[in-house]
Amino acid sequence: MANTKHKLFQKRRLRVRNKLRKMANGRARLSVHRSNKNISVQVIDDARGVTLAAASTLEKDLGLVGTNNIEAAAKIGTAIAERAKAAGVEDVYFDRGGFLFHGKIKALADAAREGGLKF
Repeated sequence: MANTKHKLFQKRRLRVRNKLRKMANGRARLSVHRSNKNISVQVIDDARGVTLAAASTLEKDLGLVGTNNIEAAAKIGTAIAERAKAAGVEDVYFDRGGFLFHGKIKALADAAREGGLKF
């Protein structure tokens, strides 16, 4: 039986996350989720199980509600970089989940790097 798109996505997500956990070295995780309508990102401390900072296109103060394009991803990247630095986090590892590092995910990562996050 052929694998469905969702099963392939889950396999890819677990493969990426398990590889990153081996290299974490106590750093926080920058986790990205992309839906058809929105993009959200969190900085998570896995040792304590706490979200340190978050940003999403669902936030009204960013003015991006319901947008899912490269410009919105770049704005979310800069917002998460500012919020993570305010929380005292500079070194993270980038958990793209099962999403390919291309387009919106790449734009978000580049904007977060320009904002001062190191990964």
